[in-house]
Amino acid sequence: MKKSVKLVLAVVMILTFGVFTSFASNAEETTVKAGFIFLHDENSTYDLNFINAAKEACENMGIEYVFKTGIPEGQECYEAACELADAGCNFVFADSFGHEDYMIEAAKEFPDVQFCHATGTKAHTEGLDNFHNAFASIYEGRYLAGIAAGMKLNEMIDNGDITAEEAKMGYVGAYTYAEVISGYTSFFLGARSVCPTVTMEVTFTGSWYDETAEKEGANKLIEDGCVLISQHADSMGAPTACETAGVPNVSYNGSTVSACPNTFIVSSRINWAPYLEYAMGCVASGEAIVADWTGDIATGSVVLTELGDAAAEGTQEAIDAASEALQAGEVHVFDITTFTVDGETLESYMADVDTDADYEGDHEVIVDGYFQESGADFRSAPYFNVEIDGITLLDTAF
Repeated sequence: MKKSVKLVLAVVMILTFGVFTSFASNAEETTVKAGFIFLHDENSTYDLNFINAAKEACENMGIEYVFKTGIPEGQECYEAACELADAGCNFVFADSFGHEDYMIEAAKEFPDVQFCHATGTKAHTEGLDNFHNAFASIYEGRYLAGIAAGMKLNEMIDNGDITAEEAKMGYVGAYTYAEVISGYTSFFLGARSVCPTVTMEVTFTGSWYDETAEKEGANKLIEDGCVLISQHADSMGAPTACETAGVPNVSYNGSTVSACPNTFIVSSRINWAPYLEYAMGCVASGEAIVADWTGDIATGSVVLTELGDAAAEGTQEAIDAASEALQAGEVHVFDITTFTVDGETLESYMADVDTDADYEGDHEVIVDGYFQESGADFRSAPYFNVEIDGITLLDTAF
């Protein structure tokens, strides 16, 4: 046989083998059916953020999905997870902290289904191949939103609306969990980075979603002299109270500009679509999902809305500069030189990363001059629970 004929045959064999390999590779891809468990429904700004992300991710990937809304943080979550698995879902995701133990229970019962949970703390210690936690560095988003708040306070001072000593913010929180503490502290530090005289009061509602309590909490803070309000709770209670009182507001999980056009400044949120696309892509390809995944500004997981009309001039430029510095590692939200605890610099801190019943510290988290909040080195969910100077807690029953 001539060399040219042999060469042609060899090329044909290579191409044919390549085609077969491609077909085999495609055949190995798993069809994903996704199931989602939400604590509330679209009326909760928190759950709406997840619902929108789930729709976006599934529609981008052409994935069939099933939603279960209004699922409490109890046995109902386990039952919902099992129902989704029985219905053929090989990817099940739950969105609330209290869902975790019930998702773990379901994961043990359905080892061939991948269970993912937002805001949880136990994936890295449970050691299950099919249970995973995810979060994002939202403390960076809240820090940027805090800069917007601080710029507004400076404008109010410059206009003579308040004195520098009256630059007091209020914050409506749900619980005294580390996630909430990390959030209000990063917001405060962002504001103080541009308005050095700012102080803040925090009140708690004891619920993630209680519109009446959140509105009452905001009104209490306003009556106590707070001239700007933010929140880590999931209803429109605080923003609408601010709109009624004419007090500037920084919301969470989405813009409130349509309902609060005169007081809305900005909102920070976690964009869950990047994680969902990553995790469902792993299920499709048969790759392992990391136990703890942390998104950030660079992954598009930490985002801010467009500024409202209540924002001060120069706010966008200040946010953009700080965002670049955060991504470059030139600024750290919890830099220990920017805050004190009982008048002292926090040189060392053992955080409860491996969650236990007694909340005992198990990891040194002051590294390279700053408190290293959630990330790949430890776990994805926040564990910053330090009470720093400048912030007053009005009640801690929750």
